Amino acid sequence: MTTPRQQTEPDGAEAPARPARPAYLAPDRLASLRHAAPFWVSFLLPPLAIVAAIHGGWTLALLPASTWWLFWGLDLATGLEKANADPQTPDDQLTAYRLITALWVPVQCVTLFALIYYATHSDHLSGGEKAWLFFGVGILTGTIGINYSHELMHQSNRLERNLADLLLAMVLYSHFRSEHLLVHHRYVATPRDAVTARYNEGFHRYFPRVLAECPGSAFAAERAMLARRKLPWHHRSNPYWRYAALQGAMLALAFGLGGWAGLGLFLLQAFVAIWQLELVNYVEHYGLTRRHLGDGRYEHVKPHHSWNSARKASNWLLINLQRHSDHHYRPDRRFPLLQTYDEDEAPQLPHGYPVMTVAAMIPPVWRRVMNPRVRDWRRRHYPDIEDWKPYYKGGLPLPR
Repeated sequence: MTTPRQQTEPDGAEAPARPARPAYLAPDRLASLRHAAPFWVSFLLPPLAIVAAIHGGWTLALLPASTWWLFWGLDLATGLEKANADPQTPDDQLTAYRLITALWVPVQCVTLFALIYYATHSDHLSGGEKAWLFFGVGILTGTIGINYSHELMHQSNRLERNLADLLLAMVLYSHFRSEHLLVHHRYVATPRDAVTARYNEGFHRYFPRVLAECPGSAFAAERAMLARRKLPWHHRSNPYWRYAALQGAMLALAFGLGGWAGLGLFLLQAFVAIWQLELVNYVEHYGLTRRHLGDGRYEHVKPHHSWNSARKASNWLLINLQRHSDHHYRPDRRFPLLQTYDEDEAPQLPHGYPVMTVAAMIPPVWRRVMNPRVRDWRRRHYPDIEDWKPYYKGGLPLPR
């Protein structure tokens, strides 16, 4: 399942000792539709967007309220899920899970472009209501769509990778695939990874920085791969040609369905989706760093280099994205097989992403909640490091 674009644990690297775990979910249980059913919850969201488009008014709050506040409440009600699936479960036992991400692509495409046509050909919504509608659509295409593209891009078969490209093109963020697979997974928690939020770096500084740095670093990574094959950057195998074609097609479709207004609504949802993605990126690694070993070398990625959350309901919505510690440790695992970790193995977020992303938008609140946890993480995992300033003020060499 691993592709050349994915990072895996180097041969000989030892897995961290695992304490006793709750009973593993057997493969036959994993294969059941009943057990996969909670992860299909995202398919309840497109109908909310349609209701909001038809009725306007207070219904425009349905999507933001559902993804943020409803799932915060559901997290409180459902608690934590600490059971782990057998990571050796074969793909043919995961069909009910794989269908979730594959079927989402046509659902999102139809929802997005049908709403563009409807909003630009109806007169019962004011300009402000249309903007709020597509703010909600951006939460849909970002919180769900980009997240599902993230799952798909990590797979080895071409169909799933192509589906990931379609989802990213719908939000004009196609370079995310190159940046995530070639840069982020390789350099996470080091100065070379733009996506790793620095200690004390507020989201309002982080967001414009990653918007500026990531496209260039992604292109440089693709160019370097081509150079190793003795090919020029403009060779047809450079995925940036595909990215440009797909994004151009999405823009043309939005314009064809709704004219300049439709194009504007499309751009609005794309920006909101990107904002949602980068909020999550900010939360996932804030303040965490890998030990510098000298001479531009850093330790291997381990579970304690990503923030973990076992909140049950929000992991249903986000297909276990919050088990991010295991995703970086074993990036080839499909989402139902991702493992959760206890506090002694990986740092724990106090809440799920719905709450933490809201907190990230308020830097004083974020620092009050997270900075003590970062300092505790440092004492727990790196008690011998006394001076941390080089780690978060750019004083370390870039990894090789």
